Amino acid sequence: MTHKHHKKSQKRVEHTSYTQKDVKISDAPLFFIEGLEHIFLIAYFIFLPYLAGVIFLFMYIADRDIKVFTALSSNNSYLLTWTIGYEILATLALILIMKNAIMFSIRTARSGPSNKRFVIP
Repeated sequence: MTHKHHKKSQKRVEHTSYTQKDVKISDAPLFFIEGLEHIFLIAYFIFLPYLAGVIFLFMYIADRDIKVFTALSSNNSYLLTWTIGYEILATLALILIMKNAIMFSIRTARSGPSNKRFVIP
């Protein structure tokens, strides 16, 4: 017995504004296990900024010197390292959001009617 699966034709909605786009957590570049997304978001919120802060302190502040880094890390608190990493990741996220918004505006301006003008959001 064969079953034919018919795909329902879904109407694709083209948004004209970057802020109206649908956001799906499954499209994120981070690893999420289905059903445990909130736990992973909390873990990423705690560990990713700390890791970015440690890498920044080691690469730029300690100039890749283990002795300086260990002396620095003994005087550094977890919260200070996390804050440094958070600021780095927040800056990168804002730059990525701006880049994506500009690229989205350019794409929609090219694909839309020629009488529409490019408007800075």
